[in-house]
Amino acid sequence: MKKLIEIDNAILTKLKVLSAFEGLSVKALMEKAIELFVKIKEKEQLDNLTQEQKEDLGLLLLMQQADRTDTVSEEEFLNALK
Repeated sequence: MKKLIEIDNAILTKLKVLSAFEGLSVKALMEKAIELFVKIKEKEQLDNLTQEQKEDLGLLLLMQQADRTDTVSEEEFLNALK
């Protein structure tokens, strides 16, 4: 999907120079910069989590990796709690 954005001429010139040094197109350079920005922001968010929030996130990630087809009966579950 193509989106048109307006970029200041000074910034566009800098993007063209950087893209030449990096050997990338301006589009590829902008995509790379955005990916890096998103990674930095994600890391900042993770760093700002409390220990409890980090544990909750870890549990969520583990739960997403679990095999959802592997089930046990209610009886087995209750026996495991004893």
